[in-house]
Amino acid sequence: MLFRKSIEPRCTYCQRGAEVDEDHVICAKKGIVSAGSHCRFFQYDPLKRQPSAPAVPDFSKLDDEDFSL
Repeated sequence: MLFRKSIEPRCTYCQRGAEVDEDHVICAKKGIVSAGSHCRFFQYDPLKRQPSAPAVPDFSKLDDEDFSL
């Protein structure tokens, strides 16, 4: 599955919203609102959602023996 079915609605990634700054979104229905809020007109836009950063592997625990055949 590409996207989770239960995504918490936020104005940041709503189809009707456009980001003004980090904390505010301008909504076609409600005007300027907080980025973390949502309303009943929420429509999810997957292209606006920023995925979390991947985990950085820790190679400090590995030895040269781990990389030899």
